[in-house]
Amino acid sequence: MRVYPAFFRLVFSGMDPELAHRIGFAAIRATALTPAGPALRRLTRPSRSLKTQALGLEFPSPFGLAAGFDKEGSGVAALANLGFGHVEVGTVTGRAQPGNPRPRLFRLVEDRAVINRMGFNNDGAAAVAPRLAKARAVLARRGGRPRPVVGANIGKTKAVDLADAVADYEISARLLAPQADYLVVNVSSPNTPGLRLLQDVEALRPLLTAVRAAADEAAGRRVPLCVKIAPDLADEDVDAVAQLALDLGLDGVIATNTTITRQGLASDPEQVMACGVGGLSGAPLKQRSLEVLRRLRTALGEDGPDIISVGGVESADDVRERLAAGAKLVQGYTAFLYEGPFWAARINRGLARSR
Repeated sequence: MRVYPAFFRLVFSGMDPELAHRIGFAAIRATALTPAGPALRRLTRPSRSLKTQALGLEFPSPFGLAAGFDKEGSGVAALANLGFGHVEVGTVTGRAQPGNPRPRLFRLVEDRAVINRMGFNNDGAAAVAPRLAKARAVLARRGGRPRPVVGANIGKTKAVDLADAVADYEISARLLAPQADYLVVNVSSPNTPGLRLLQDVEALRPLLTAVRAAADEAAGRRVPLCVKIAPDLADEDVDAVAQLALDLGLDGVIATNTTITRQGLASDPEQVMACGVGGLSGAPLKQRSLEVLRRLRTALGEDGPDIISVGGVESADDVRERLAAGAKLVQGYTAFLYEGPFWAARINRGLARSR
């Protein structure tokens, strides 16, 4: 019998979502510091059959935690205790910023979805970089091969004009690339004004080129580089991004971020309207995320950049479907809030049974 769903209904469902997140994340970090930490790692460690090659790296499982949960790299090692094959930190910006005014996080329980307009709240790249270095060192000391992979997702500082966006991303790339296993350029959040304009290939090409150069120079090695796109792109724009990824030799494309659409929701329309603007994540994204994945795989070819699929992933069956459709890695986040701390371990066990 699973305890967490009842706990969620009794405790978290009536609590402000952002407060619930802070409390839950603090409990995860605290557990890692107790004698229960090593036992938890043994319980949740992915089967060796799940080892996966992607982005030129080796992952203990194809299933990982998407950016957004740990925005500042404060709990990477603790999250890896739960069975995630990788943890993507961020989105991190060149400068520290508080994000948008509260409330800015809302649940749509009937839809197993979340609406957020967090606005890249984080401590800035200079503060996050040493946390990533420490997390990778901790994961390496624990032993086990391969260790969980640590990614860094970077975005534009809100106060920076679009004309100066490239230089802003370069700041984050230089600081974070030496401490991360891979880097993601986020141009698809709906919560930073004008950010999605950078998905246009004419703006995206110089941005990705500059980030690649800054990251590799700072790290003294080739740092795997991905771009994260929105589900709201038209199909022809998805194709254009795929061609750009091929042209630039990107290592991966992450598809997809949150959506600004509100179609097909089961929740009361007045409740949805009351949440206001922001990105919708969770189960309602499943179909469009799959569509974008399949289109990208066709456009990129079997030997093209790897695809990391995210959006509406809730179960081992969902992960298997994404892998069969051409993804090399799969990420989740929103279902974590509804499924609880052993969610990744359950997915890994389900995947291992089919190997």
